[in-house]
Amino acid sequence: YQEKVSATLGADFINKSVKAGVIGLLLVMLFMIAYYRLPGALASLALIFYGALVLAIFKLVPVTLTLAGIGGFVLSIGMAVDANVLIFERMKEELRTGRTLGAAIEAGFNRAWSAIRDSNVTTIIVCVILYWLGSSVVASAPVMGFALTLLIGVVISMFTAITVTRSLLRLFIGTSLAKKTSLFSVYGERK
Repeated sequence: YQEKVSATLGADFINKSVKAGVIGLLLVMLFMIAYYRLPGALASLALIFYGALVLAIFKLVPVTLTLAGIGGFVLSIGMAVDANVLIFERMKEELRTGRTLGAAIEAGFNRAWSAIRDSNVTTIIVCVILYWLGSSVVASAPVMGFALTLLIGVVISMFTAITVTRSLLRLFIGTSLAKKTSLFSVYGERK
């Protein structure tokens, strides 16, 4: 089976997928800020850092961003947010039990870590298998591109969720904002 796609049609698909990725990223950031308030805003900052870091690594490797590669990158953005959601839900549970913000942050990260680790390790295994199988398939470039971009994205998302988001949250420990638990919970939930 063979199909030819003109250069302008291919470029149009790439442009549309980049536009869809940016719109999706903005919608995810708006949701995170609306639902998780201050932690959501910090997660959005970490997500911007994540995107810049991943694109820099794509440039260094170098990765050619095909339509499949962009799909892998957009999927990894969703996985990066997923880790933050797990962490913030655990933090909310800890705040409801009466813990201080610092204790809730640490306990939230510790309780969420096993789920984050397990989900990301299984995705990494699938990426390695896809890349390996893609090398023996006729139309290997899209499969390998998807696997590589997703693999890089997942590894970097673990770093940003655990290191960057945690560091940003720790900046608020001991400040007057830390006493306002409504900034760290949904719609004014009380502890």
